[in-house]
Amino acid sequence: MSYSCKKIKEMLPKTYLRKHVASDIYIALTYFKNLEPVMDKYVYNDGTTNYLMSLTGTIPVVYETYDVPLCLWIEESYPHTAPICYVRHTKETEVLTGKFLSSNGEVMLPYLAEWKSGECDLVSLLQVMVAMFEDFPPICMQSHSKSEQASFWLQINRRKDVPSNRDEHFCLPLAREDGQPFQFENETNC
Repeated sequence: MSYSCKKIKEMLPKTYLRKHVASDIYIALTYFKNLEPVMDKYVYNDGTTNYLMSLTGTIPVVYETYDVPLCLWIEESYPHTAPICYVRHTKETEVLTGKFLSSNGEVMLPYLAEWKSGECDLVSLLQVMVAMFEDFPPICMQSHSKSEQASFWLQINRRKDVPSNRDEHFCLPLAREDGQPFQFENETNC
């Protein structure tokens, strides 16, 4: 859906610096087309709630060529305070707790901790996230249950074309997009 600066401004309650916030959101949406402005209820860690503007959707990450699902909550004090940012999981993915993510998916980048009004903005924040998530991926595919993994290995063991060596490591031949087999630098097991 296409959003104009005027439409975004109309979505914002009067408690926001509407002109500035609408402009920042509009600019962010021109660069990150899979984000959408949404007014919704945010629940703080202490249980209090507030109706806040968010940018919800995905940003592209080159690491595995996937889009990272996230939500940036923009408080009424923006641009004086940084957005509250979360990486969200999907049915197929799980959030990886790590250097820049808490166990609940909250993004903890130095850019957010050192936020300065007038120097920091949504587009720069999103660009920093893309760069950081390429080096430190925030999500991965969900691990399969043990029964699914056992079923998978039973299927592989039944295949006649799967070579195995004495120490029970199994290797499947992989093909590149051009149909040629992958060549690994250290092919010791296969």
